This record gives sequence, structure tokens and C-alpha cells, in this order.
Amino acid sequence: MAHFGMVGLGTMGRNFSLNVADHGFEVCGYDRDEAQRTRLLQEGDGKPVSIAGSSAELVQKLQTPRLIMLLVPAGKIVDAVIDELLPQLSKGDILIDGGNSHYIDTERRYQALQNSGIHFIGMGVSGGEEGARFGSSMMPGGDKQSYELVKEILEAVAAKAPDGAPCVAFMGNTAAGHYVKMVHNGIEYAVMQMISEVYCLLKNAGFSNTELSELFNDWNAGELESFLVEITSKIFAKKDTETGADVIDLILDKAKQKGTGLWTSESALELNVPIPTIDVSVSMRYLSSLKDERVRLSKLYSHQNKISSIDKAPLQNICRDALHFGMMMAYCQGIELLETASETFKYDIDIKTVIQVWRAGCIIRSALLRDLYNAYEKQPDLQNIIESEIFVPVLKEKRGSLVQFLKTSMDAGLPAAASAASLDYFDAYTLSRMPANLIQAQRDFFGAHTYERVDKEGTFHTEWGKN
Repeated sequence: MAHFGMVGLGTMGRNFSLNVADHGFEVCGYDRDEAQRTRLLQEGDGKPVSIAGSSAELVQKLQTPRLIMLLVPAGKIVDAVIDELLPQLSKGDILIDGGNSHYIDTERRYQALQNSGIHFIGMGVSGGEEGARFGSSMMPGGDKQSYELVKEILEAVAAKAPDGAPCVAFMGNTAAGHYVKMVHNGIEYAVMQMISEVYCLLKNAGFSNTELSELFNDWNAGELESFLVEITSKIFAKKDTETGADVIDLILDKAKQKGTGLWTSESALELNVPIPTIDVSVSMRYLSSLKDERVRLSKLYSHQNKISSIDKAPLQNICRDALHFGMMMAYCQGIELLETASETFKYDIDIKTVIQVWRAGCIIRSALLRDLYNAYEKQPDLQNIIESEIFVPVLKEKRGSLVQFLKTSMDAGLPAAASAASLDYFDAYTLSRMPANLIQAQRDFFGAHTYERVDKEGTFHTEWGKN
């Protein structure tokens, strides 16, 4: 009897199944597409891998309590698969949804399956195709009892941090796992956008793709060490096999998305948590898709985008420090959202555990996470990393570089919206008195919404039209 069942044998499901088999666990896979089932058998030749021709056969081939993971597209397909499996399952069986499901859907499914006696784990999985095959970062949520039943397999197949610890841990109650993954993706959007803004400035300053590749490679050896900086260096070096041109120059400048960044922004708005760097990164992807409009408008408003009078050496240092500052703000905003959501939804998420799981295997893994972990180790009750003893001197040092980066970009007519949002977030958060008193006065003027005063307790209204 198989230890582990997989529904969905596309790229992710097939690779995850092979990873499980590599660690000595017998796997049975099911997909409605016969070609996908055949491919799993072919790639799993010599491994403890089998297939099922139907969901019923899959259930029959699994030892009890059954452990079945779903890696299918998020949405109605997940519900359809669960509905198909449910009549054949027994109390105590475990379902894992490893797709990018919305946390609200996961909450609903968790409650419904709990009523049926089925354990349900909503698990975020990061690392892409390679991570699924050789070790990803996994963020399971649900109930601790369910996690303990699957812990052995998940820890075996997870990515391993530099200290050897598996990058998987119980994130918290009900939908916590998918919520953490959603925020992970929001941070990912922000960091990718800020890297693209740095690229935009450096490219227009005359840096060749070869120079950019070397520069990002150098950065990856220092404080900017991260998966996204590493792959950016490789992207700039890649040649097109047909034309011999740099692939980066052949790619259409329209960034697509699957919606998880939008979900992050929506949740933050509902919870009154400011995450402007993530918000604007989502918006800039939408703006990039307006290619025809941008081309047309560029002819009306011609910018002088070339930057020829600046030395490359100081510019690259400015960009490095600006990106570092921006990345800190992206993580800061994401973590604050996690803390608020955990309290609001009773997830009981431990931020240090989240940081540990993100150290390897995932898209946002970076050296910065080590500093974040140390910050929470040093100050367990830390409210915001902006006030961390570790980050305060770094932020003070690098703020000037971000200002210079933004000034140079704006003078050249080059957008840097996410980087600007990072600076504005920091400056607003560290400003003791914001101009919001004027907004309150305006609200009271036109809508009698009242306001509070700085000199005495209570709620007040002014008759603004009277002398």
C-alpha cells in the first residue's frame, strides 16, 4: 500500500511525487489525463511509484489513514476534486491542498471537511518546478494534530536551510498556511518590481547586459544575496539560440500575474494594514500590460531617458543600497500584515517560524532573512522591524541612497513607483506628526465626521461656515 497519494500530475504534482519517492516513500499518483499518468511512470522508473486510473482506485491503493495531496489549479477545480474524493474517504484521512488557493476558500474547506471527520491542510508551496523536485519551502496550516501525521514526509522532501533544518513547519490554525504563502507572494511582487526599477535606471545609464549580469552577480555575494538577485544575473547573461541576441531584450515588457499579489493588497486594505510597496507593485504590472497605450503616449510626452553624465561606479552603489532599503521595507510590510492577520483570524502564526521556513527553497529567500530572524531573537516583542536594533543603523545609512536613486530616476523620466512607496512608507512611519489633521478637518467640514484633539479627550465638531 502506498504512503502518499497525489492528485494532479502536471509539472508540480509530478515533480513533488518523484521527490517523495526519492526519500523512500511509496507514491501513487492520479490524473484524469492518461498522458500525465504515463509520464509519471516513465520518470519514476525504478522508484516506488505507481498510478491509479481513477480517484476510487487511488483511495484503494493508499494505506490508512490516507494521505492525499492535491496539486491542481486553485478555485473550483479544488472543490470538484474534494467532492469526488470525499465519499470514498474515511474519518481520519488527510487531504493537503498544495496549490495557490485563496485563504478564504481554504477556511471554508477546512470547516466543511472537519465536519466530515477529514483532516484538511492548506499548504503554501514555494520554489517552482525545481523546488517541487528537489526541495521546496512549504507552509502548512490547519490543525497541529494533522500536521504531526504528515510531518515525517514533508520534512524529508522540504528544502534544507544552511544549518540543515527542513524549510517546513506548522504555520498556524485553519487557513494560516495559505495566508502566509499569499503574503510571501506579495513580498515577491514588491522585490521583483524594485529590481526592475533598478534595472531600468542602470540600463538607461548605459550599462550593458553583460555589465548588469556581472553587477548582480557581485551583489549576490554580499548583503543582497537572494534567489531573485541570483536569477537576475543569469537572465542578463542568457543568449537566444535562434538570433544570438540577449533574451532579455527580446521579451515583451508586459508583466503578467496570477492574482496572489492582488489578494495580498485586498486583505491588507480590509485589515487596515499599510503595504504601499506591495500595492503599487501590483498596479505597475497592470500598467505594464497597457503596451499599446504606452507606445502611443510616449510619442506625445517624449522623455530624455538617457543618463550620460553620471559615473557608473557611484551609481551602482546607490542602486545597491536603494534596493537593499526597499527590500527591507517589503519584508517589513509583509510581516506586519502577517502579525495583524494572525491576531484577527486567530491563526497563532509565529513570525520566527515563518522566517525560518523562508530561508531556503522559496522565491524570496535571502540573506536579509537571517537579519530578520536575529532581530526577533534579540527583541522577541518587536512591533516593527523599523525599530529593530539591528535595522535602525542600516536604514539610517541607506535612506540617502534611495533618495538619490529616486531623484536620478525622476530627473530622467523613469518610473520607480515601488521604490518611492518604500521611502514614503518609511518616512511616514517615522514622522511623529503627519498632515492627517488637515484631512480630518476637511472630513468634518463637508460631512460633520468629527475629530479628536491633541489637547483634550473627546470627539469634536466645528461649525466651519460660521465666523
